[in-house]
Amino acid sequence: MASSTTFVIVGGGLAGAKAVEALRDNDFDGQIILFADEKHLPYERPPLSKEYLAGKKSLADFTVQDSGWYRDHDVDLRLGSRVSSLDPNAHTVGLPDDTTVAYDRLLLATGSASRRPPLPGSDADGVHYLRTYDDAVELNSVLTEGSSLAVVGAGWIGLEVAAGARQRGVNVTVVETAKQPLLAALGETVGEVFADLHREHGVDLRLEAQVEEITTTDGRATGLKMRDGSTVAADAVLVAVGARPNIELAERAGLATGDGGVLVDASLRTSDPDVYAVGDIAAAEHPLFGTRIRTEHWANALKQPAVAAAGMLGAPGEYAELPYFFTDQYDLGMEYVGHAPAFERVVFRGDVSGREFVAFWLDGHDRVLAGMNVNVWDVLDDVKALIRSKAPVDVDALTDPRAPLADLPG
Repeated sequence: MASSTTFVIVGGGLAGAKAVEALRDNDFDGQIILFADEKHLPYERPPLSKEYLAGKKSLADFTVQDSGWYRDHDVDLRLGSRVSSLDPNAHTVGLPDDTTVAYDRLLLATGSASRRPPLPGSDADGVHYLRTYDDAVELNSVLTEGSSLAVVGAGWIGLEVAAGARQRGVNVTVVETAKQPLLAALGETVGEVFADLHREHGVDLRLEAQVEEITTTDGRATGLKMRDGSTVAADAVLVAVGARPNIELAERAGLATGDGGVLVDASLRTSDPDVYAVGDIAAAEHPLFGTRIRTEHWANALKQPAVAAAGMLGAPGEYAELPYFFTDQYDLGMEYVGHAPAFERVVFRGDVSGREFVAFWLDGHDRVLAGMNVNVWDVLDDVKALIRSKAPVDVDALTDPRAPLADLPG
């Protein structure tokens, strides 16, 4: 494209940074303007609840590129700069100072924000949410040995922080409305694995528990009051009840939205041919599953931008990667791949009680929809092949550790 062409990227996280890389790697020599809400250089978010709280990584370790890279690649990087409006007809974005910036093509990579439930006391001092590096710095400062933390929500963020806090000698209580942790993501049986794991490490895990309010004294959080009348005393509270995709900009601009995100095709193009969307906000048509999928996973932010960049440059492709995420909690490491919102059953291969197994989510025809390897490595590619095959499997062989996964299905 001509050097006079301007591409605008809205969102300064991993997805925005990877889009810039992909454009320059594909010899785009036009102007690139990257707007980032935060004042930090674009960085990866998974370490915020993992290695950063464990003291194993600093911000520099998970910053995507240093400032020199953006300068050397002639990127107009605008940190601490929020885009307040988008006008697809005029091909402009508006800024809070009422100025506008024109674009030829635009990429939305606006990510998500922490959900904030309408709980009394949720805005008190000592109540934490974890989405940004600054959030992590504040949380890190209160996780001192002998202190106490109450976590509202037993999802990925809540459990990862609980694990990190326990390893630092913090007394942790986790409250969750569901029957098991991670119930919506993994189902009851696998959720119980995580429940047992955290209880073994001293977490007071309270399931099927409803929070009535966050208690406060002099404007500072002191714990939780539960609907059954019980209380949880805590020096700090983490609210971790999921994320809300930042789609307001797209909605106000009249782009098609639904399924909780911005609707895009398999090339990640929105309802406007010059606007693309990636990451948490992208509800994308998936060529393998034949449905729209929107996931808030690191892997999408890492890999989708290359496909979107190709489309912006006039060479559209398809994003056909399988949804993927991972976690590390205490001595449990796991990877999950696939998409199983309507599975029929879960079967296991290996030692579930010993937390060294592979779980498979099957449909009614014994086809593998998703798989999760827990403390078992070098099987991910085989699990992906089973999912992509869409072929029924021999369940007896699938659950037999002596039968090579590579020999299935059949």
